[in-house]
Formats: sequence, C-alpha cells, structure tokens
Amino acid sequence: MRVFAHRGDTSSAPENTIGAFLAAIRAGAHGVELDVRRSADGALVVHHDATVPGMGPVSDLDVRDLPRSVALLDEALTALEPIAVNVEIKNEPTEPGFDPTGSISHDVVALLEERGDLERVIVSSFDLATLDAVRQANPSVATGWLLGYEVAPLAALSTALEHGFGAIHPFVLALDATAVEAAHAAGLDVNTWTVNARHDLERMAAIGVDVVITDAVALALDVARTTPTARNGVSALPPLE
Repeated sequence: MRVFAHRGDTSSAPENTIGAFLAAIRAGAHGVELDVRRSADGALVVHHDATVPGMGPVSDLDVRDLPRSVALLDEALTALEPIAVNVEIKNEPTEPGFDPTGSISHDVVALLEERGDLERVIVSSFDLATLDAVRQANPSVATGWLLGYEVAPLAALSTALEHGFGAIHPFVLALDATAVEAAHAAGLDVNTWTVNARHDLERMAAIGVDVVITDAVALALDVARTTPTARNGVSALPPLE
C-alpha cells in the first residue's frame, strides 16, 4: 500500500504549497496528491478551491495577482521529482472557470510530455469529460476517476473500464474488500481518499488498496509498513524503490 500526501504534508506547511510538497518528501511519502486549476492568463496553478478568499475566482486572476504561495504546476512537479504525483484537475460544472472544451486537460498532458513526466504521474478528476480529454490527448497517461461520497465503487467499475481509465479513486467509507477485489480482477487500481484514522488505514491495507491519500502521512506510513496486505495484480504506477 502506497501513501500519498493529500495536498502535501500539511502538518508542516500550508496545503498545496512547495513547502508542503518538500515536507512530504522528507516524511517519506511515496507520492503527493495536488490540485490544478487554470488562471485567467492561462497558467496551470496549484490550488484546491475555485476562489481565493478576498480575491475572487482563480480563473479571474492572473498569476501575478495570486498569493505568492500559489505554485505553478511545473514548479510543483519539479519540487516533487523524486516521487510520484497524483494531479487532480479541478474542473466542476458548478464552479467558476469550468472548461467544457477539454483544453485544460490537453494543457496538463502537454506539460507532462514536455517534462518527460508521463511515467510518474497519474491524472484524476471527478469530471468524466475532463478525464476523457486527458486520454484523447495522450492515452498512455495514467488516469483515475474520482468518485464522490455517494458513488458505490462497484457500480463505477463498468464506466471506468468503458472510458479506458486505469484506476478508480473512491471515498474511503464507500470501499470494501469486494469492490477492491472486483477492481483488481478488472485490471483497475484502487486509490482511496481521504484516509486519516488508524482503523481506516489498517482496513485499507488489509483489503489491498493500491494507494491511500491521507493527511496523516506519518501514521499511514507506519500502517503501510506493519499491516499485511492483500494486493494482487500489477499496479499502473511505477514501482517503489
């Protein structure tokens, strides 16, 4: 079971910042999950919420107007070069800056291609069309479909397979051994969010999930080292050193 720091190691620095990403590396995380949006001037920036408090939507702000702590995706990937990265494209129809054309997906893929980062990055999103656009741009990019709280993982498997995704990313409390076994039998990885309690981490390890996305990095690493797992099959992510 791999441990991905949710928006970096936020016990040491603000979420989605270079400081949090470097802290995740120091903590020994196997990877980092981060969020990307597009600014008004077309840059790919790392920010979770659609708006910056007191400033407005990210999509209405140029890079020079954003807080200095907001990193470019390129900068974040450089800081995280030793480890794997889950790039979540934030592109919800109900939020400011929604892109129905798929161009943000194409821009993310173009950056990964330019950097030579196709092997260590998985791209995820809640929006199916956004992930479809990633695969349209380059079908070799690893993709994971984020499932909302209310989505049953078993019910999502057929859709994930039809769209050619390599993984599902279900909410931890929606996940059980049956769903993990079915996903693995279908050739899909299971990367679950956001797993912070010891009993949930131990349960995820025991049922053989591939990745836990967590705010409790040190605890998750301890559980990953000490809890027997039930993983079968081959992961789409690069092997651990």
